[in-house]
Amino acid sequence: MNNKERFYIYCDESVKKGKYFSDFYGGVLVNENDFETIKNALDAKCAELAMFEEIKWTKTNVFQLENYRQIMDVFFEYIKANKLKIRIMFTQNRYAATDLTHYQKQHKYHLLYYQFLKHAFGLKYIGEALQKEEIHLELFFDRLPDKEEKNEEFKNRIWELQSIPTFTHSKIKIEKDAVMEVDSKKHILLQCLDVILGAMAFRLNQKHKEIPEGAKRRGRRTIAKEKLYKHIHAHIREIYPNFNIGTSTGIEEPEDIWFQQYRHWRFLPKKHEIQE
Repeated sequence: MNNKERFYIYCDESVKKGKYFSDFYGGVLVNENDFETIKNALDAKCAELAMFEEIKWTKTNVFQLENYRQIMDVFFEYIKANKLKIRIMFTQNRYAATDLTHYQKQHKYHLLYYQFLKHAFGLKYIGEALQKEEIHLELFFDRLPDKEEKNEEFKNRIWELQSIPTFTHSKIKIEKDAVMEVDSKKHILLQCLDVILGAMAFRLNQKHKEIPEGAKRRGRRTIAKEKLYKHIHAHIREIYPNFNIGTSTGIEEPEDIWFQQYRHWRFLPKKHEIQE
């Protein structure tokens, strides 16, 4: 009997400051045993569509719309089959954090990223759920846009997750070299995550309503992005028919945070004030 399991988590971040929602973080988790099958299926679809450039939300346009729809169809096929788990976290601007220390202000980006990894996937329930002696994690971050010193401090904190009290029963193991930065151009799962993350930031900040200055109608790219968002949203609603993208996905039991295929987390600071 194999008493070990290995998972990869690919992470990305998007809009730091939006009109209504900010601090978007996303992650996709995949079992090592499923990784090659999923990667090969996505690569094959890209080859079929003659798409050899990096897939990114910002590149969505009228000409790429149908291709992006088809790639999302393949991606969501594996989400629905529970072979991929997607997590999206964001903050809502009307809930403004208060009493932040200087350190918290200076390290906001990494501190939020840390909270995302610590809680969004429900990793503390993984040991009981899988009944394995060891569960190894490898974490891949799209290039972190900050000073190297801060980035290294952050990666060390992620490595230390395995030692905190709340993870005592998780059976999680993270090797020192298993927390790494990568180039998203070489990782199709990161590219697909970027599209979903961008779509949610786009819709939550109501960018689908934007009209260019001096124009009377929305631009063609904006319309294409809205259509792609709706295509993604339709896939999500096949999993959760009444899914609300602007709030935390509901749970019945705490461990549902691990079991759910797709979920959103609206991060709410412990100390905050409501801004009207």
